Amino acid sequence: MEHTRSKPDSDLASGSQATRKRGVSDLLNEAKDRDDATDISNEPPKTRRRVDRDKSPLKEHREQPSGAGSTEKAGQVGKNVVSQAPAFLSYPDPSNSKPKAIPFQQPSQLISFSYTPEHVQEFTDSALRYYVDPPLGSNLSYGYDRWVRKPDQRGRIDALLKAISNIKHDPKRGVGLPEIGVVSWRGVMTKILTAPYENRDGWELNVMSLNGTLYLEEHLTEDRLSEKNNMDARQRSQTYYGYAFESYCTSDAPPGRAPHNNPNPGAPPSWGGDVDTSVQWCSVVRTKLGDTRMIIGGEVDCVRGKYTGQTDTFVELKTSLTIRGQHDESKFERKLLKFYFQSFLLGVPEIVVGFRTPAGVVTTVQSFKTIQLPRLVRGKPGAWDPVLCLDWGYKFLTFLKDLVRSTAGDSDSSVWRVKFVPASGVSVEALDSKGIEDVVNGEDRVGFLPKWYWEEIRREEHARLPDEKVTPASKLANAGWQI
Repeated sequence: MEHTRSKPDSDLASGSQATRKRGVSDLLNEAKDRDDATDISNEPPKTRRRVDRDKSPLKEHREQPSGAGSTEKAGQVGKNVVSQAPAFLSYPDPSNSKPKAIPFQQPSQLISFSYTPEHVQEFTDSALRYYVDPPLGSNLSYGYDRWVRKPDQRGRIDALLKAISNIKHDPKRGVGLPEIGVVSWRGVMTKILTAPYENRDGWELNVMSLNGTLYLEEHLTEDRLSEKNNMDARQRSQTYYGYAFESYCTSDAPPGRAPHNNPNPGAPPSWGGDVDTSVQWCSVVRTKLGDTRMIIGGEVDCVRGKYTGQTDTFVELKTSLTIRGQHDESKFERKLLKFYFQSFLLGVPEIVVGFRTPAGVVTTVQSFKTIQLPRLVRGKPGAWDPVLCLDWGYKFLTFLKDLVRSTAGDSDSSVWRVKFVPASGVSVEALDSKGIEDVVNGEDRVGFLPKWYWEEIRREEHARLPDEKVTPASKLANAGWQI
């Protein structure tokens, strides 16, 4: 679960409730009169639309002056990349843009894995949790003093690569993976797709290309890591509220069975156990944006009812301040953009939100269908548009792919740095040897890829016959998510 911190707002905005568009507050009021929390949508997706490739996004970039000069060695192993100044791609203007409808294939799970309390990855479902209804009035401060918090670390993709290697070498699967264009954690792809609407926080990305696949990892500086690991008391408590809500909403046993772990004596009703953020259950899915096949991994909070081995019963859990008026409603609707793509990218069909007081007491619990979130904001001033986000994401990935291929030469150990500038766009440049040394961080790596994986891919590449065809992707049951 990726938690969103909220702050109390100032006086509520004025305006006629009778004339404004139906919003989240109306939905919350109507929720008392219906019982559709378990109605997970299975409606068929709309027909896939053809991607317009007449214009390459690479042609749209402009170069910015660079004080660093040309690029030197671009890796521990491999040859020099082609020198060039940083390339720049502007964000689309959300208020004046006509995005193309880029198809997005419904995610299909490839594999799942768990992290143990020691944060050791294992290919089991030992950390899988099941959804239970949380009681209203739950105190989200409970258990705070026993919170076991895993420190934030560099955004490595090692666990995702181990999952990919496991898939490729599993004899039960019969065939390998199709040709993959992008490998990334879900959080990184969420940031990329929502970037046109981000006006406050910038961030950075490291990129490598190996055997035709782009690998993405978030670049966290030491200062940024220190900031994330040294939150003030208020930030820590608000972050904990989200984790505590997860505990109230989940059990380690399916519905109808007694939990395996007994909670602490005197624990409140429905408390699922003290919070330990080292323990996680993750899903790895394959999907497709336009003509770019992707493998994306991310944590899943729980499943509703039965785990089917696919994403159809996945549930994402969120907390947010109770909506007290139109101003609060507008703030929540802006939050829904990230809520939406965090779930959409992993194929999660349901998001359960616990609305709380500033003191951390749950007042309302509401279930939302992921594919219906855009309808709640459509037509409102400043509303976000998922079609624009997907169009931007496709242009960015195509721009990045074309740029890397045109500058990498024959090197497969080069690293590129992508900088996302709020309300502006992204710049991309190849790192020199000193920059790559910082990325490696003294570890056994080629760039940011673990050396064992880099060597594995190289062996596969050399073992493939010149006329050998890549395994085709099997046809999925649903060709696209409905927006």
